[in-house]
Amino acid sequence: MQENLGIQTQSLGMKRQMQIYIEGRMQQKKPALPISAQALEQKAKEVMKPEAFAYIAGGAGSGTTMQTNAQAFQKWNIVPRMLRDVSQATSEIKLFGHTIAAPIALAPVGVLSIAHPDAEIAVGKAAASLNIPMTLSTVSSKSMEEVAEAMGDATRFFQLYWGRNPEFMKSLITRAEKSGYSALIVTVDTRTLAWRDLDIEQAYLPFLYGEGLANYFSDPVFRSMLKEPPEKNPMEAIMLFGQVFTNPSLTWEDFKILREHTDMPILLKGILHPEDAKLAIKYGADGLVVSNHGGRQVEGSVSAIEMLPRIAEVVGDKGTVLFDSGIRKGGDVFKAIALGAKAVLFGRPYPYGLALAGEEGVKHTLANLMADADLTLGLTGCTSWAEVNMDCLQKA
Repeated sequence: MQENLGIQTQSLGMKRQMQIYIEGRMQQKKPALPISAQALEQKAKEVMKPEAFAYIAGGAGSGTTMQTNAQAFQKWNIVPRMLRDVSQATSEIKLFGHTIAAPIALAPVGVLSIAHPDAEIAVGKAAASLNIPMTLSTVSSKSMEEVAEAMGDATRFFQLYWGRNPEFMKSLITRAEKSGYSALIVTVDTRTLAWRDLDIEQAYLPFLYGEGLANYFSDPVFRSMLKEPPEKNPMEAIMLFGQVFTNPSLTWEDFKILREHTDMPILLKGILHPEDAKLAIKYGADGLVVSNHGGRQVEGSVSAIEMLPRIAEVVGDKGTVLFDSGIRKGGDVFKAIALGAKAVLFGRPYPYGLALAGEEGVKHTLANLMADADLTLGLTGCTSWAEVNMDCLQKA
């Protein structure tokens, strides 16, 4: 039908939007789910349990860092260039040896069973169908092996919360390697859980209900530390999780334990200071994720996008820089790449899509962002993401 209308649809973005427009014209069909991130969030709030929505939507304190993240993107404006042939523009990039459809990966969001019973299985299938990497959280509701089986040969990363028990950490890493996860993203900004007003108001922490603990309950080292298996005594297992989940005493020297245990690329997630970026590379990290945990850890924190160019300059070609915290639109993706990121991690909106329509909801949310980013790329006069740099931006 697109060809009959004489419409060029080679690009990922044009194919997505013309599919929607033509269904509207020929079938009087509109998208079943909201398009904007704000509308998607509001719709999800209407269907989710209040405590579940609060856990996903909330930030540190009253949420001011989340607001800062959003506002900081407006400090940069895109400068489009004209009369450049973008007919063969492509959104594909290579990341850790894999060719992926866009410079986007799904961020690690834990406990997705509180959004939908299919949880990370649905997310993994959606990501695989679009050739976008999924980053599985340590605190997932489905085990890493279950998600790997659902994703087949698709690209996937594993996010590690670096806890108190070294043997358990090694076990998780070994399982991830055997299950085909091709990069390890170690979160370093969660020494402990932050004070979050919305969660406190609900008096709700999902882990205390056994949610998000599939990788713990299925792990042989974790199970060996229990008197009874989690199936018989779940509360004992939950209490053990609380004892091993985080480790506030960790230092850069401890990073050597992880570095020596795997050949997977390791990226440290939660880096906001250039000096920490230097130390990450010095101690053997293959890269880092510039992130303030989507505003969930420190109220009043600097925005991640504000620190990205300084960190990218420090890292240079010595490691891979990814960006996380506040990505909502294609213009956000473009700005993050221009400021030095290789790719971005996309967080909260996809759990909202999951809550509304399971796997199809995740695909809807992710496909829309991919299309928006692809169209932005071409409309600025760039034929690939390798052409996107600081010259494409101007301070507002």
